[in-house]
Amino acid sequence: MANLKITLVKSTNKLKKQQAATVEALGLRKIGAFVEQKDNPQIRGMIKKVEHVLAVEEI
Repeated sequence: MANLKITLVKSTNKLKKQQAATVEALGLRKIGAFVEQKDNPQIRGMIKKVEHVLAVEEI
């Protein structure tokens, strides 16, 4: 299975509480921060909920 590089590109200030919690659960705190996560259905679902504030690329 591949890995995903997930980068926070927009602020979480105006997000709903659940969306902000999803971003934090992915391990992202500041704009420009990135994490590597395994590509699985659970992570893909989290990304789908907040894809408008993230940049995702496969590694």
